[in-house]
Amino acid sequence: MEQTVVKFYQTGTFTVGNRLLEPDQRSVQANTQRNNSLNSGHRACQGCGEALGARYAIDAAMQATNGQLIAANATGCLEVFSTPYPETSWQMPWIHSLFGNTAAVATGIAAAMRVKGRSDVRVVAQGGDGGTTDIGFGCLSGMFERNDDVLYICYDNEAYMNTGVQRSSATPPAARTATTMPVGPHPGNVFGQGKNLPQIAMAHEIPYVATATVADLRDLEYKVKKAMDVRGARYIHIFVPCPLGWGAASHDTIRLARLAHESGIFPVFEAERGEVTGVSKIRHRIPIEDYLRPQKRFAHLFGAQPDTQTIARLQAIADRNIRRYGLLEGMVARGSSPGGDATFAGSAVSEATNLGAV
Repeated sequence: MEQTVVKFYQTGTFTVGNRLLEPDQRSVQANTQRNNSLNSGHRACQGCGEALGARYAIDAAMQATNGQLIAANATGCLEVFSTPYPETSWQMPWIHSLFGNTAAVATGIAAAMRVKGRSDVRVVAQGGDGGTTDIGFGCLSGMFERNDDVLYICYDNEAYMNTGVQRSSATPPAARTATTMPVGPHPGNVFGQGKNLPQIAMAHEIPYVATATVADLRDLEYKVKKAMDVRGARYIHIFVPCPLGWGAASHDTIRLARLAHESGIFPVFEAERGEVTGVSKIRHRIPIEDYLRPQKRFAHLFGAQPDTQTIARLQAIADRNIRRYGLLEGMVARGSSPGGDATFAGSAVSEATNLGAV
C-alpha cells in the first residue's frame, strides 16, 4: 500500500491547491460516509486525545474492512467514558474484556471467525498504556509470539488516568503523577524505568508495527489502513495527550502531540518484521522545553530555580530518538546504512546510559 501525500493550503476545508479534493483523496474523517464508530454521547473530558485517537483509528479500520470489524476493549478510560451502563457510544460489534486480557479475547474472536469461515471479519484489540504496557503485557506478548491475526492499538496517555493519574510503565521520566509526586531531591518519575512497547513489538518480528499521534490524522489513518491489509499480529502505538492528567489546556491536545513529535521525544515511524521501514521526519525541530512547559506535570522543572539538569536529561532522550530513527532531513535510521549511527550537530550524548524508555 502506497501513501499519498496531499498538501493543504487552506485549513478546515476539503480544498488543496485551491481545488476541491476528490472523495478518494479525503481523509476518512472528512468523508461523509465515515462510520462514526465511536459516536457522540460519550463522557470523555474536553480535549481528550484518547477519544480522538479511537475515533480516527476505528473509523479508518471500518473503512478498510467494509464495516466487517469487531473490537475488543480493555478496561480503562476509553471503556469507561464510552459505555456507562446501560449506554454505549459504539456503533459496531464491541466487547469489553478485563483490564489485562484484551489481546487474548481478541485472539479468541479471531479464532472463532476462522472456524466459522468468516475470513472477511477482522479483529481489533485496543487499550490504554496501563492495560497494554503493564497489566496486559503478558497476553499481548503471547499474541505477538503466536502471530495471531489481530491489530492491537495502544492509546498512550502515559499514566493510569481513569483511576486517578497513577504512574504506568509508559510514564516519562520526571513527570508528576499521583504516585510520583514532585517532592524530594529528584521529583517526579525516576529515570531508568519504563518500557518501550513499539521496540518490544519489533523484537517479536511481527508483520507490522507503527507509532502515530493524533496531530497527524492522515498518517494515523494510513497506518491503520495499511495494518488492515496485513494478516497476522500488528501493533500501532498512538500518542494521545490527556488534558486532565497532564495538567494541560483542553485546546492544546493536538498542539502537544505535534510538539512531542517535533521535539523527538515521541518518534513516529513504522516497521515490518523488526526493521524500520519509514519515519515521519521532523519539519521544525524544537527544544524539549517547548513541549514540557505547557504541562503542569512538569511544572516543578520550571520553578524559581529551573531544574536544568533534569531538562538536559530529557533533551538527551529526545536527541537519542532523533539519532536512532533518523528523524531529521538528511539523516538515516541507525544501522540502516553502512555508516551506522547517523549524527547531527548539537546532540546531547553524555546521557548514553540510564535514560529510561520513552
